[in-house]
Amino acid sequence: MHSIWAVATNTIKQALRMKVALVFIILLVVLLPLMGASMTGDGTLKGRLQTFVSYGLSLTSLLLCLLTIIISIYSLTSDIEQRQIYTVLTKPIRRFQLLLGKLLGVILLDVALLALFSAIIYTITIYTPRYFGVSQAELTRLKTKYNQASEAEQLGLEDEIFELEDELYQLNNEFLTARASLIPPEADVTHEVIDIYEELEKTGQLPPGASRKKIIAELTSRKKLEKQAAAVGEDLIWEFNNVKPLDPDQSLFIRFKYDVSVNPPDLHVYSSWLIGDVRQFESGIEIETPIYTFDRKDLIRTFHEIEVPADAVAQDGYLAVGFFNVPLNDTVVIFPLNVGLEVLYKADTFTANFLRAVCLILLRLIFLACLGILASTFLSFPVAVLLSLCVFFTATISGFLVESFDFLSENLSALYSYTLRPVITLLPQFDKFDPAKFLVPARLLSWSLLAKVTGLMICIKASLLLLLALLVFSFREIAKIII
Repeated sequence: MHSIWAVATNTIKQALRMKVALVFIILLVVLLPLMGASMTGDGTLKGRLQTFVSYGLSLTSLLLCLLTIIISIYSLTSDIEQRQIYTVLTKPIRRFQLLLGKLLGVILLDVALLALFSAIIYTITIYTPRYFGVSQAELTRLKTKYNQASEAEQLGLEDEIFELEDELYQLNNEFLTARASLIPPEADVTHEVIDIYEELEKTGQLPPGASRKKIIAELTSRKKLEKQAAAVGEDLIWEFNNVKPLDPDQSLFIRFKYDVSVNPPDLHVYSSWLIGDVRQFESGIEIETPIYTFDRKDLIRTFHEIEVPADAVAQDGYLAVGFFNVPLNDTVVIFPLNVGLEVLYKADTFTANFLRAVCLILLRLIFLACLGILASTFLSFPVAVLLSLCVFFTATISGFLVESFDFLSENLSALYSYTLRPVITLLPQFDKFDPAKFLVPARLLSWSLLAKVTGLMICIKASLLLLLALLVFSFREIAKIII
């Protein structure tokens, strides 16, 4: 262990002497505060902070990933090219200890730099509202001033108090929080789709040239969409289980978006909502859980939220959401699949969510460090960097690649399934687990998801890379004896 620690400390000193490391560190130290001061987002304070967190974390992740690749490769290839490794390996140190020490040094440097820059992002995010006077203390001050002011002065303060309350509401409920999301389970329409397909096949109505797989997929999508549509005078009911708000005295939110078969004249839809434990209507047993009703008029094809007291959730975690398409609409109302309706509730704090998001970046850096160590055991510095960059950028857009190849694989299914797809699947999905996708919309990044990513990315994929690096380096010929 002493030998590994000695190599690790030497690797950190070697990295800090590199000009590229200093350039990246200075860039982040300078750019992050500038981004916090200059970004405006959509003009609101919430939009400003969302934009800053998204770009700040993305820039930090990108630069640290590039730095990790360069340092992890350079630390070994430079020793080999400059023949410093000869003096190292003649000492009582094994080859695996050398690799583990260099990996440990890179990871420790990543931890320190990531902690520094994430602390800068977090501090700017938390203190920016106070700088702009958006805080509970400022709201209390304005209300006190309002109570002591004359009637003429109160008129001017009312708008200011309303705007501040609105900004605080958006910040606390839509950004500076961690909301769990529940979407309705998809309806099983397999048997219905098969029956429709067989009927079309029997009557000769199948589109010419289309494959069975494509037709089945289209029919399934249509049938599921029918289950999410309500004709005039009809209703829809979604049932959720295991709804566990962090605080029953706070609120939960029903987020929804409408689509319609025929556009209303003013592009708005009238609706009546019922939210609570509807099982008491079916059983006839009176339940203490309250049921809330809402009559609304909302713009179509736009996301809206209904705030509901969290006590609408039953003690066993049951919640029902009912929608009624009132006759005033004169059109079918459709909730798009996956994004049409979801239940959001506060499940954790922004600070805890931010820490888990930073851990996601750290997992990415550890994987790239293992990749860089492996590449440096059998490739020269420029080739190893090129290989690592290809893997990094492929993993960054892996979701797009998989979808693209799946679409093109109808005629090349066998070739694609046994060649490209396994390679892409083995890579980590950096785009799927992007921290900004959780922090910007205030979505909960759970410990269970983080543990799952750790198991896949580190315990399996990164460990395999490290084991392969140890194997390759143990058989590599460092020096030749020439007579």
